[in-house]
Amino acid sequence: MTKKISPLSTDALAPSVAITHVQSCMHNPYPEALPFIGQQRAQSALDFALGMELPGYNVFVMGEAALGRFTMVKDKLEAHSKTRQTPKEWLYVNNYDDHREPIAMFMQAGQSKELADDIDEFLDEVADTFPAAFDNPGYQRKKKSIDRDFDNKYNAALTAVEQLAAEKSVALLEESNLVGFAPVVDGKQLDDNEFAALDEHLQAHFINAIEQLEDALIEALLELPRWKRESSEKLRNLKKSTVEMATKPLLRTLEHKYASHIGVVRYLKDLRTEIVDAVLEWLDDDASSDENKDDFDAKGMLSDFFAPNILVEYKDDDPAPVVYEPNPTFGNIFGKVEYATSQGTLITSYRSIQAGALHRANGGYLIMDAEKVLANPQVWDGLKLSLKTHQIKNDLPYQDNSVGSSFTLKPQLIPLDVKIILLGSRDLYYTIGEYDEEFGELFRVLADFDYYLPSSDKMQYQFITKVQDYASNTLNCTLSAEAFVRLLKFSYRQAEHHTKLSARFADVLELVAEASFYAKQDDVTQIDAEHIDEAVAGKQYRTGQLSENMLSDIQEGHTLIATQGKAVGKVNGLTVLHIGDTAFGTPARITATVYAGADGVIDVEREAELGKSIHSKGVMLLTGYLGNKYAQNFALTLSANIAIEQSYGYIDGDSASLAELCGLISAITQLPINQSLALTGSINQHGEVQAIGGVNEKIEGFFKLCKMRGLTGGQGVIIPHSNRVNLVLDDEIVAAVAAGKFNIYAVESVDEALTLLMDKPAGKLTDGEYPEGSINALALARLAHIANVVNGEDKEDDKEKGE
Repeated sequence: MTKKISPLSTDALAPSVAITHVQSCMHNPYPEALPFIGQQRAQSALDFALGMELPGYNVFVMGEAALGRFTMVKDKLEAHSKTRQTPKEWLYVNNYDDHREPIAMFMQAGQSKELADDIDEFLDEVADTFPAAFDNPGYQRKKKSIDRDFDNKYNAALTAVEQLAAEKSVALLEESNLVGFAPVVDGKQLDDNEFAALDEHLQAHFINAIEQLEDALIEALLELPRWKRESSEKLRNLKKSTVEMATKPLLRTLEHKYASHIGVVRYLKDLRTEIVDAVLEWLDDDASSDENKDDFDAKGMLSDFFAPNILVEYKDDDPAPVVYEPNPTFGNIFGKVEYATSQGTLITSYRSIQAGALHRANGGYLIMDAEKVLANPQVWDGLKLSLKTHQIKNDLPYQDNSVGSSFTLKPQLIPLDVKIILLGSRDLYYTIGEYDEEFGELFRVLADFDYYLPSSDKMQYQFITKVQDYASNTLNCTLSAEAFVRLLKFSYRQAEHHTKLSARFADVLELVAEASFYAKQDDVTQIDAEHIDEAVAGKQYRTGQLSENMLSDIQEGHTLIATQGKAVGKVNGLTVLHIGDTAFGTPARITATVYAGADGVIDVEREAELGKSIHSKGVMLLTGYLGNKYAQNFALTLSANIAIEQSYGYIDGDSASLAELCGLISAITQLPINQSLALTGSINQHGEVQAIGGVNEKIEGFFKLCKMRGLTGGQGVIIPHSNRVNLVLDDEIVAAVAAGKFNIYAVESVDEALTLLMDKPAGKLTDGEYPEGSINALALARLAHIANVVNGEDKEDDKEKGE
């Protein structure tokens, strides 16, 4: 005989929380600091990774959202960063040999800002000194001397020609730097009209004389270009020496100050040469046109050409940087070069180089979301290349595609010393490892976050202390012991386990914050159990419209679900719907029909392409169970259809296979099933009932329907025995079970479920036979009869009897 199955007691329906233990924990907070609770495996992995300074020991933090991954990682990194040295500062300076390749330079913490201030002060001095320095008497005297030498040579040449002209009765005229000749008659210079009045012989004489004088003038001024060149060269040398004399003391001071830094000394040496040319080009009144003087920014020009571009800077004793990049685009990670438009052309300079997350995290740690990094293949490839070469690869070919053939930069690469921490899901981790061979070499440490926390007294102690700190410091309120009991039960429910708390501690804090809203409405500062219940009910109400609509459809008869009476081939299955971040259970009618034929068990959902692979697998197992259970002495031959009625969406999972089998056996035996019971569970080919997920939601979904129609005391749910440990049911259901208005049964085999559903012994195989009148005996007989009908054996028997 099949053993009698009794309903579960209320003690098995939810874990118990001792309020005395809660009160003790509240009055004596946990003595140690609690930056994070639980997740010892992940914490150990992070500690190992932070202690390994070798390349390749970057970290992939694996786990789902709300497990506290980011909080733990950030706390660990910030604590460890205080033990490391302050990183070097990095800056770019102009490369005067090739402006396309700016020079990278490092300095100790605080020195970059000091150098930038010194250079800025130096440029201020230069802008203030020039062009005023060209007005001092010493410079003007030397300039006049150079001009005088040129004038003397020029005047001497003209004097010689002028004497020759006087001998020929011709006057030399000089006006506006133009030299000409005019005939002289009786001591008077002739104009054009007077010259025309002379006789032809005299005109010819003067014309010939003037031609000779012009040749003589050309000969005399043949050296004029050389004189001008020599004069300009002397003037330029004078200006250069003047600029050098004015800037040399300023630069000498800086060179002494930074004598120990070879990079700065080289930079100042280049600056010493270039500043002279810059002053002569931009700050010389003679070189600058008057029309551009009003809008000319001398200091801005000097800064854009000489001032250093600081990428990252620190203060003395700063810890190593901990950087989180929420939007890991290529420019945000590797830095970028900004462009400006000038006369329709894109231009840029070393001053337009912007730091990326790798620059800011260099010498420390960089946290990123793995999914966002992998969304852009260029970012992932660039990150791997940077980690392998230990340089920040900002020279990749595709970074400047948007600027076409415009002026681009190729900055000197900066050495990279950073530990990367990627946050991602379990599926993503295994997917990357499967498709990218380099992933394992670069991210050798896995920090695996568990879904659950062991529910020990110590863990509850830490749980309570952590919530107390959050409520006090963030919400400015307190919690009662009863409220903590509710919170612990909420965490058990999140974990769906009697002995485990949920690792989604963020959900607990979210619930406390929402409960504080209801406490404030009551004008109290203490969150009580009723406020926790209000917060839970409020969340369910906000997200529960769809579940209420489905129950309403059942109540109104649009969806056919019976909660009383008996029916053949019909059984109430239990399903869970996941929509967004909410999940709720709802009953579903499963029907089965059996008739003579050889088509086997047909899954209507699979045939309609609504059943996914796992559900289809569960249905296929039914044939294996029937054959193993009943068809040892004949060929299993039948035609049967199984369907989940009024289901129009995709179905997956094998949790309906127990209900489908019970409906199928009912159709085979023509024994009715009690419609007051609903069941869930998967089976194997030997008839053992296996655990399923969402057991609490499934029970609550059927309970709500029964409550809506009126509890009779005969209604209930059948679940796998192995799911007992997962029961964390609502207090209302526990109270209904205690009052005998609702029942929950746990079964280990198909026979136990059939006995409950059909109120008839399933029957145990003894000496190759089942007890007469048992469910299994009726099923065996019916299957044998169908096989005989299909195979023609019944017709042969009838023929023999007729003869």
